[in-house]
Amino acid sequence: MTTVLPGQRPTPEPRSGSVRDLWADLVASSGAPARVGELAAALPEPPARTSGQRAAIDAAKDAARALRAAFLDASVDAVYDLLTADRAESPRIDALLDAAAVAFPGLVPGEDLLAAERSRPQAAKEGHEIDQGIFLRAVLRSAAAGPHLLDAMLRPTPRALGLLDEFCRTGVVEMESVRVERGGDGVARLTLCRDDCLNAEDVRQVDDMETAVDLALLDPAVRVGLVRGGHMSHPRHHGRRVFSAGINLKSLSAGDIPLVGFLLRRELGYLQKVVRGIRTDHPRQWQSPLVEKPWVAAVDGFAIGGGTQILLVCDHVLAASDAYLSLPAAKEGIIPGVANFRFGRYVGPRLSRQVILEGRRIRVAEPDARLLVDEVVEPEEMDAAIEASLARLDGDAVLANRRMLNLAEEPPDAFRAYMAEFALQQALRIYGQDVIDKVGRFAAASPSAG
Repeated sequence: MTTVLPGQRPTPEPRSGSVRDLWADLVASSGAPARVGELAAALPEPPARTSGQRAAIDAAKDAARALRAAFLDASVDAVYDLLTADRAESPRIDALLDAAAVAFPGLVPGEDLLAAERSRPQAAKEGHEIDQGIFLRAVLRSAAAGPHLLDAMLRPTPRALGLLDEFCRTGVVEMESVRVERGGDGVARLTLCRDDCLNAEDVRQVDDMETAVDLALLDPAVRVGLVRGGHMSHPRHHGRRVFSAGINLKSLSAGDIPLVGFLLRRELGYLQKVVRGIRTDHPRQWQSPLVEKPWVAAVDGFAIGGGTQILLVCDHVLAASDAYLSLPAAKEGIIPGVANFRFGRYVGPRLSRQVILEGRRIRVAEPDARLLVDEVVEPEEMDAAIEASLARLDGDAVLANRRMLNLAEEPPDAFRAYMAEFALQQALRIYGQDVIDKVGRFAAASPSAG
């Protein structure tokens, strides 16, 4: 059946009846995607456009996006099955979008449009990533396609598989932003080591973190994982440990925080793997296709934004008594990952709104911090407390019980529904003029944090 939008003339049934032909006929009859390209080519760069020019191209983009959304609402399962050989293949989100751009021209941006966007600061981009958000929202909403895509994102990355023999042999892998080390006690210690920028997250750190989490989960000698910030060279915190300053606002302002490669990958990649485990072939696959391990997080200094989000997926959290936590979403103008889904489970709805909507900072010494932190420790006692917590989680029944707790607290279908809407809403937010203005000011005033 042909999809018809309000105000659009019905189109003839496609020649072969395939979903690709249906899309091609819709594009040809509406002309909406082509109109966006024509206008973008004729107009000045986005920052130099008049209000009338912005209104014209926004209207054209809205028409094209309405076409895409309606088509995907009706046909997403057929589209996904075509792109994955009836789900026999398991591409990650980036590969899935690449395939969709080739098979369905105009449905999502192709490499030519994305390459042009990558060369521009955020304020000068056209916002083609919003079309990726429309596509991924539809896929994740689907009860057939969505779980398949989530499973694909739980598979180990090629980079981790390439480093696995070295890690199993030496027990150490050094990356630019994360060091992962396995000691004789069966603990994989992941140290965030972007010492120049207070462990502010960018694409490199997301890639390194997923690689490190993969290695910890794949190595059979690892029983427990630990995430902790390293010692900083940043002048304001020289020689001190810092957990994380959150998203790197300079990178966001420069246009170097992509929707797929950062904002979605971190949630569907390493953070989901900490919660669910990694999907791979292993001897006891008949029990579960996933390899899971417990995780401890230790907070020195502060855990801002994405740093606090990491705490929400760990099984035990320690924090130095002089540390603080925050989710400055209102200040930045973006959505704090999956914190809106998880945070209220820990602290309740009122405190959740104070932190996320109003930017309240929680100091670890406050009583409310005990809703997020299991142990508050004097800074000089952190090392000993960490070792004791790792030993407590290294028990035979821990894995089975954490699995059941995670199923009860974060059902996969509820997580998938959240991520479906997040894919679009976060795409819209990173192109909001308020966000572009704010991160530009923050980036100019600060060396990193967000």
